[in-house]
Amino acid sequence: MTDVGEGISDEVASQLFTPFFTTKSEGMGLGLSLCRTVVEQHGGHLEFESLTPKGTVFRFTLPVKSRLHLDKIAA
Repeated sequence: MTDVGEGISDEVASQLFTPFFTTKSEGMGLGLSLCRTVVEQHGGHLEFESLTPKGTVFRFTLPVKSRLHLDKIAA
């Protein structure tokens, strides 16, 4: 996902995935923390790249289960 905002400062970047951290006037600051937790619990990785002043890109990866594993689940 990519936005077209101003990017993320180094100060904010260092706290970005901290629970309850937010730069907004509303919200609880749990969104990115929860996303990262869910992705990591599934063996994946969540990262971001600040393209100051052009915005920010978030990327996540998840592992692919083998076909053999999927066949066992379906049986």
